[in-house]
Amino acid sequence: MNILQVDNGLFHKAKRLQIPQNLILLFQPAHSPELNPIERVWEHLKHDLKWELFDNLEKLQAKVGQLLAQLTPQIAASLTGYDFILNALSVANIF
Repeated sequence: MNILQVDNGLFHKAKRLQIPQNLILLFQPAHSPELNPIERVWEHLKHDLKWELFDNLEKLQAKVGQLLAQLTPQIAASLTGYDFILNALSVANIF
């Protein structure tokens, strides 16, 4: 089972949206991007990017790819393991 946290955008709730059976959408509270785990991942990545200048987009993409490759499961869990997500997974008997 895969869990994808999404905001409350209408496109995530469209009637014609087809969600694979192995995917659960976990909706974050409205107007709260700070609860989106990817924001914490970007904050972590920006720590290593903020003072670096890149000649072109390809070099920036390469650096971001390098930083993502260095994320260990432990670091990813520490950045994204919000209590409300873990509790929701526990209640749903997924985690």
